[in-house]
Amino acid sequence: MPESAAPPEPRWEHFPHEADLGVRGYGRTLAEAFEQTALALAAAVVDPNTVRTAETAEIRCEAPDPELLLVDWLNGIIYEMATQKLCFARFSVETDGARLFGRAAGERFDPDRHEAGVEPKGATYTALRVAREADGTWLAQCIVDV
Repeated sequence: MPESAAPPEPRWEHFPHEADLGVRGYGRTLAEAFEQTALALAAAVVDPNTVRTAETAEIRCEAPDPELLLVDWLNGIIYEMATQKLCFARFSVETDGARLFGRAAGERFDPDRHEAGVEPKGATYTALRVAREADGTWLAQCIVDV
């Protein structure tokens, strides 16, 4: 990548996978890609634009490689959603590649304000990929069981 060219802005997307859901995030750093993948997960549950960031959940993970770290991160978010009845709109991640410290900001699910999407059961190893692309952008993705 030429020095003058900056990687594209962080973003997220869903991708189809039979009855499950693919979540994918892109970022200028590994941490940004993980944040965007988490946002893709959150957006499958409720529209993040309808979520206030009144509560914060902290998630810590450690894994031997970035792929397993991504699965642990997403499963930590799913756990907080399920046990605390939270929906999220914003994420921040710090990672050194083997350890992750993340914060998820959101609020308790309110059926009067949040239109429910899918209920994620767990991040899987299917289509699991964490890599730096040729343009310098980081990609993080996997399939989520819904």
